[in-house]
Amino acid sequence: MPDGSSFIFHDLAPGEDSFRDAVLAGLSARPKSLPCKFFYDERGSALFEAICEVPEYYLTRTELAILETKAGAIAEQIGPNCRLVELGSGASRKVRLLLQALQAPLAYVPVDISRGFLREAAAGIAADFPDVEVIAVCTDYTRPFALPKISGPAGKTVGFFPGSTIGNFEPEAVIAFLTHVGKLLGPGAEMLIGADVKKNKAILDAAYNDAQGLNAAFNLNLLHRIRGELDSDIAIGDFAHVAFYNPDEGRVELYIKSLSDQSAVIAGRRFSFSADEMIHTENSYKYAVAEFHALAARAGFRALDTWTDAEGKFAVYYLRRD
Repeated sequence: MPDGSSFIFHDLAPGEDSFRDAVLAGLSARPKSLPCKFFYDERGSALFEAICEVPEYYLTRTELAILETKAGAIAEQIGPNCRLVELGSGASRKVRLLLQALQAPLAYVPVDISRGFLREAAAGIAADFPDVEVIAVCTDYTRPFALPKISGPAGKTVGFFPGSTIGNFEPEAVIAFLTHVGKLLGPGAEMLIGADVKKNKAILDAAYNDAQGLNAAFNLNLLHRIRGELDSDIAIGDFAHVAFYNPDEGRVELYIKSLSDQSAVIAGRRFSFSADEMIHTENSYKYAVAEFHALAARAGFRALDTWTDAEGKFAVYYLRRD
């Protein structure tokens, strides 16, 4: 592991109060909901990495193939001496392809809400890329925070947002998020974003309902967090994972369904759940390429390049805010 000069960890993560408040507010609403950003505790992050390996979940391997094939073109767009900022970095798998292709990258700044997972992944990158300064920031990247100052030769600060996480935002929220990231990165901000493309419903339904049940475990991990962190007696076995593609809205919708009339104490409050009641946990929007270009343009970004796989299942966009 590199010394402290090449690996730095900034812990700005929201604490338990943030999770508790979000759960209490979401379960008090009609209809009930839980924020998807809380999927990613240490167990949830590990489950998601496992999902990325199942046959039905094409997104990760397709995006990886695009990044591998187009790494040279991406590196040419970014140029030398860059500071690469990855939002929602997870296991930092995809960024390795970029760091290998880039010309003399100065720094890698992974940003994630999952403290333990981020620390381990960032330490691994620091060990494997000793010439790159690694500065990990544990925080909610959807909220304002300051990027660490990184000295060195002039080069771009580029945002990296892979995995189609952009699809978890409502379309109007995409515009707000891109505007937020544009301010974070500074004048002339540039971003590399992966986004899933609209396709056959059967393919999408299978991707979020894998035969191994990993998507179900990932979704229901929210209940494990509630039980373990919020002094709850919620009966996890009395709930089920539900996911389906809604073509009218262009999104996959995820829910946790109550299998019976039941109640549970959570952080000192009792909540009732009726049989078949749905708790909304996530939307995952899919965009035709032209749709995503138009959405980015509303936030002041234009697409300098767009790369897709041969089947057009997934797209990677290189955007600049003018």
